[in-house]
Amino acid sequence: MSRRIALVIPTMDRGGAEKQLCLLAENLPRDTFDVHVILLTRDGPRSESLRAAGIPVTVIGKRFKADPTALFRLRRELVRLKPDVVHTWIFAANSFGRAAARLARVPTIMASERCVDSWKTESHFFVDRRLARLTDTITTNSTGVVDFYAAHGIDRDKFCVIPNGIEPPSGNRIERDEAFARLQVPADRKLILAVGRLWPQKRYRDLIWAAELLGTTREDTTLVILGDGPQRGELLRFRDSVTIPDRVRFAGTRHDVAELLPHADVFWIGSEYEGQSNSLIEAMQAAVPVVASDIPGNRDLVIPGVTGMLVPMGDTADFARQTMTLLESPELAKKLAKSAQNRIATEFTVDAMVQRHAELYLRCQGRTS
Repeated sequence: MSRRIALVIPTMDRGGAEKQLCLLAENLPRDTFDVHVILLTRDGPRSESLRAAGIPVTVIGKRFKADPTALFRLRRELVRLKPDVVHTWIFAANSFGRAAARLARVPTIMASERCVDSWKTESHFFVDRRLARLTDTITTNSTGVVDFYAAHGIDRDKFCVIPNGIEPPSGNRIERDEAFARLQVPADRKLILAVGRLWPQKRYRDLIWAAELLGTTREDTTLVILGDGPQRGELLRFRDSVTIPDRVRFAGTRHDVAELLPHADVFWIGSEYEGQSNSLIEAMQAAVPVVASDIPGNRDLVIPGVTGMLVPMGDTADFARQTMTLLESPELAKKLAKSAQNRIATEFTVDAMVQRHAELYLRCQGRTS
């Protein structure tokens, strides 16, 4: 008998949670699961792959933060679908989705916390704690996320840790000269890549400062930041006030990141908080040595001196220092990168992520049958 699963998330923007949801929805066995995706706020580019896979996508159209009509429209959609399991992702969908699922008398209600959400206020945590009582299981991708929410009053036994999955590398390969030409970086420079949305969580100011320190010392390094976001103008002005474009470049949103990554000499991630960074996983899969901020989500991936380097968050001098070590010790860099690649290949596959979700859905649904 097929189990109907409703996955609820705010949007289909190009974020990490959205990517994981799509991989899950598209790869759950069709003979066991009938998957529907519900977007609480708006549609986005990642819906294209869902629709191409024949997965129904419904947009509720929440218009503002506390839009009560969205709750009733979502409840009506769940009554129509009659899912066996509702699985919500990210705060807005976790809030509206769990409440609507309870009103629609859905047998199994699950949520997903994807990040160490240090932006949340006590009001947010109050909502989280109340809704946890309605929730059978909360999935997450990191033990750091479990620790964070347990410290804010949610029973850690509610959580099930399922690491992110990453697809095998595509067969598209380009030469180093082509990669550097696309990024408008001279081929004789050392290339450092950072990937992600341009917003405060990612602490790109730290990376710009670190790039200036490194560039002043070596004079042959360029940090290229791939991504866009609300901080773009501010970060460009900051870059121009502390360094030069030869040392820090902004390349905007790219659809060829997988082709560019293998040609980086080092990958940087300086985030203030993460759940489990897809871009970091992708860099490790591409065998690029990484230097990452020492935060819970990154610690789940980077073992210092084994699969990369960790530095104290905000320590720009240490970012530059650890990168100097990797650039001056190619054998060490190669050893760390290979170890990281092997870890991703064995522990962070899409098949493993999907299988663990499938088992969880069947187990939770069985308890309520």
